[in-house]
Amino acid sequence: MIGKNPHWGSSLDDLLAEDNIREDVRAEAATRVVAWQLSQEMERLGISKTEMAARMGTSRAQLDRILKAEGNVTVETLRRAAALVGRALKVELV
Repeated sequence: MIGKNPHWGSSLDDLLAEDNIREDVRAEAATRVVAWQLSQEMERLGISKTEMAARMGTSRAQLDRILKAEGNVTVETLRRAAALVGRALKVELV
């Protein structure tokens, strides 16, 4: 049965915009994707978390936060991590 739900037929994007959280959700999703890609590259290259943390000059716990996209991960941190696995970070306005 179709009720009188005001969101019936609307998209997730519309709902997020209505709640004024669309851009925050997009930023979080982008950070999570980059973190996942970073972990995939580490695995492909056989780089352990301990080794990656040492290369970055940070702790293993901080690297875990980066790979889980927890807290405030800066673009510079992601750029440095990407460079350490032979990749470049691309950020653009759309």
